[in-house]
Amino acid sequence: MTDKKIIVQFTMLTFCVAYLVSGALIALGQFGFSVHSSVQSLQDFGMNIPFSIYILSPAIASYIVLKKNNKIADFKEWLKTVFYAKNNLSLYLFVVAGLALYFLLHLAIEGRTEMELPFYMFFLFLPGNLIIGGLEESGWMYILQPELDKKYGFVLSSISVGIIWVLWHLPLFFIPGTGHYEGLIDFWMFAVQLIAFRFFYGAIYKISGKGHVFMCVLFHTMFNAASPVFGILPMTWAGTIAANAVIVLVSIVTVVIYDKKSRKIVPKSAPLEPR
Repeated sequence: MTDKKIIVQFTMLTFCVAYLVSGALIALGQFGFSVHSSVQSLQDFGMNIPFSIYILSPAIASYIVLKKNNKIADFKEWLKTVFYAKNNLSLYLFVVAGLALYFLLHLAIEGRTEMELPFYMFFLFLPGNLIIGGLEESGWMYILQPELDKKYGFVLSSISVGIIWVLWHLPLFFIPGTGHYEGLIDFWMFAVQLIAFRFFYGAIYKISGKGHVFMCVLFHTMFNAASPVFGILPMTWAGTIAANAVIVLVSIVTVVIYDKKSRKIVPKSAPLEPR
């Protein structure tokens, strides 16, 4: 059964925190302040703190709403659920395969064979991208998308959360210092990418069996860390349409196959009891 109250509380709190903080950053940008990828002064540090709060708003809202509604006992339980990493090897392989498929398609279409940065940088980028990126899924995939999936199904929930995700990212295009603000990323191509990836996150969550959030956190972290290494940004419509269409198709096929297998297994292992 869908918990409408939790959905509403989570979404409202996420956007209140995100838009309040990003609004302040946008206003400060009019006076020459900007966020920075590297902190070199007290001013940089001062701007990056609220920016981090904006990026972490889904995680912040997730914990507050779940605690308020007695879905978790404390912060320790929340962390234990978000970082539960005991999953089948096949699920990890699925995450890595999805990542490889997306980037290889982009590289093939663009005709490039070289990476922008040495591959070892991918591992150096992982810790930072876990906090600034990966932990978003502790909100989107701990609460919002699974709850909407219960009522509207896989496709509609993926599209709905994708649109919400686009709106949540919108302030990035107005905050000085971000790659989005500097015009490195086309908004509409970026929107297509975001909506398409909600399908893949939904597929990961589905096939995890117990709905382990960590696998979604892991994929988000790895994707953000790999993007600068491969130099892949949604800048060409050919690459954007091809790569994201394949991601959506793979996600839908994966969920359909999983659902069919689940329906076959349930009667054998756990017959339904008459009411």
